[in-house]
Formats: sequence, structure tokens, C-alpha cells
Amino acid sequence: MDLTKATRAELEEELKKLNEEYEGYKARGLKLDMSRGKPGADQLNACEGMLTVVKTSEDTVYQGLDTRNYGTLEGIPACRQMFADLLEVPVEQVLAGGNSSLTFMYDTVDRLMVFGAAGVDEPWLKKDNVKFLCPVPGYDRHFAICEQFGIEMINIPMDDNGPDMDMVEKLVAEDESIKGIWCVPKFANPSGVVYSDEVVRRFAALQPKARDFRIFWDNAYIIHGITDEDIQIPNIIEECAKAGKPDMVFEFCSTSKVSFPGAGVCAFAASPANIAWQKKYMKAQQIGPDKINQLRHVLFFKDAAGLKNHMEIHKKMLRPKFDAVINTLEKNLAGTGAGSWTVPKGGYFVSFDAMEGCAKHTQQLCKEAGIVMTGAGATYPYGKDPKDSNLRIAPSYPPIEELQLAMEVFCVCAKKAAVEKLLAQ
Repeated sequence: MDLTKATRAELEEELKKLNEEYEGYKARGLKLDMSRGKPGADQLNACEGMLTVVKTSEDTVYQGLDTRNYGTLEGIPACRQMFADLLEVPVEQVLAGGNSSLTFMYDTVDRLMVFGAAGVDEPWLKKDNVKFLCPVPGYDRHFAICEQFGIEMINIPMDDNGPDMDMVEKLVAEDESIKGIWCVPKFANPSGVVYSDEVVRRFAALQPKARDFRIFWDNAYIIHGITDEDIQIPNIIEECAKAGKPDMVFEFCSTSKVSFPGAGVCAFAASPANIAWQKKYMKAQQIGPDKINQLRHVLFFKDAAGLKNHMEIHKKMLRPKFDAVINTLEKNLAGTGAGSWTVPKGGYFVSFDAMEGCAKHTQQLCKEAGIVMTGAGATYPYGKDPKDSNLRIAPSYPPIEELQLAMEVFCVCAKKAAVEKLLAQ
């Protein structure tokens, strides 16, 4: 039934049924978690061999480098090469770090604030105002970095091809206080959108008014497909270099959802000038990353091809979970007007748009029924979704039986919130 076309009597009857279902779920005392995109236990177990791949002191010496000791600020050469091959950039343009690319992103913003960009050396802190463009819905931790540094965020709408590039081009060309943009170009968080070739090349061709404008290219899901389709996008570092703007982009990625999120490795890729800039400030911060952990990854995965092969294992584990989410939404909500959703080909999330004005209420109903979700509004800067509609569904962590049940409850909550809104009008 299309709730938006139903009579008041039909809505009241529907709400009565929904209330009965909802109270039944509440009475079960459920505790189900769909709050964040964490790998499930089966995915983590697939990397168990990494825990024992370095057994003795002899194992810690690799290609003449003793990983137990100080040094190697850039990361061990073999780990840098693995990421360089994955990102298709020269190894000299890659730094390998610890378990979180978010740390590299935070530190990069921090250095821009305090010291200024390479070749510009004007700290952002000395500016009257610093702004970032934020494609929405987007990644809450990107927004948290900006908020912590007092950077003003501007929403940029997304469609199936990526951010609204007409809007991006106009804003960066006119406003010198716009210093950056966050991008998750492949299987975007949370929508699963893949930037089109045209969008990537328009990014490289940007003509920003600010000399220190930087694209933060968070390629978090570069090998995280869940279908058999081989989805590729243009190499942003190559494209920026061809456009004569090699320093305009910083690229980030990690193994947080490949190996262990608690003990992964990450990479920063950029132009030679930006690599030198990053190292200049890293020298005062650290002597080197956890090289033994980087070695574990090299010995376990071998190379970039090994990383990709390992993700075939993840694909087989994740695909049934995404199918369960989509099929449950289709079965319960298709044609009701209670919401719409993305059908991603990779990444870690399904983006759900509830009936306008119903996201917070849906989330609260889920919470009271024992379903933990990422907060409504989290996918927008400052936690303010102007339509109060977007919710991020994270299928990866729960066992599939729990996920199926959680989605059944979610659908009841989304429909109940929609009916209650329509009756209140």
C-alpha cells in the first residue's frame, strides 16, 4: 500500500498492525548492532594467519631491514611498494603508516592549519575563515575533523555520478576561503556511489581561487566490491598531474577493512612536493611507524594482487548480507512511500532515505526495540540533515541471522514513523 495515498482510516488500521508488530519485537529484549561498518568475525578470522606470520627474530629482518629497530619514517619499502601498486603511483610518492588512514587525514589538516600547504606556507589558522566542501550524505569522521578545527562546512549534493560538479567548480573558483573537499570516490560512504570518469577528471581540472586548495581523496573502498563487476575509476594523482596541478590532491587508503581494523596499515599518496612536505613535519612527530606490523601485512598478503585476492574472500561473506538488507527493504517497503535506498556494488553501507522528517523518529524507534544504528544526521556536517531523512545501514558486523531480524524490525520502525507522520498532518 502506498501510504502517501492512503485514507486516514487505512492509515489508522495500518498503524494498529504496526504497533502490534513493534511491541512484539520490543518484548523480545533484542540487542542487535548495525551501528558502524565493522568487519564481521568471519572476515577477521580470514586473516588469522597474520598473527603468526612473524614468529622469530629472524623473521623480522626483511630485505636487509631490521624492522625491530628505529627508523624508516616513510614505512618499510615493501609495504610502500604494495600500496604503490594498489594505487598505481610511483613508490616514491607513497608513505606507509599505522592502522588508520584517518590519522593521516587528521594530521594533514593539522599541518595545513599550523604550517600551511607546500609551496604556499600560509597557515590556515591565520585566515579569517576556512571552509571545506562536503559531499552529502557523507562520512561523519571527515566532518568531525573539520568541526574540531573550526572549519566551516558546505554541503554539496550527490547524485549517481558523484558530487554536483557544477556547484563545486563555481564555489572553488569564487571563494578563496574554500580550502578543500572531502571525497570517497569509490563506493562512497554511505551511498555506495562510484564517481564517474567525467567527475574525476573535472576534479583534476578544477580552477580554485585558493592556491592551497586541496582534494582529500579518501579511497577507503578501492578494492571493496561485492559484485563480480570490475569497477575502475581514473587515477586522480595521474589526472591532476596531467592537468598541471600535481599538488592539488592527497590520496588516502588503508587495510582497516582488509586485515584487522585494530592492527591494519595505511597509506598516503601524493605529489613529490607533498610527500616532502608531509615528511618535513612527520620527523618531529615520530621516528617511524610499527614496522613489524607492516611486515606482517607484506608477508601475509605478499603484494597488491594478494590484497585483491583476499578481498574475494570478503566478497563471498559480505554479498549475502547486502542481499539480505536489500531484499528485506524491497519486501517490506517497496511502493509504500516510507523510504528509498541505494543498491551499492561495493563498500560497507546502504544509504536509506526515510520519509522526510522521519529519520530521527525511525532511529529512536529502533533504539527502543533494541536495534543500535548510527545516529540520524551523522551523514551530514554538524549532524544536521536538512530533511531529517538519511540513515546509514551497516550490514557487515552482525551474523546474517541477526542482520535479517534487525532489518525486519527496521522496516517496521520506518513504516511506523511514516504512518505516524502522515496521521499527524
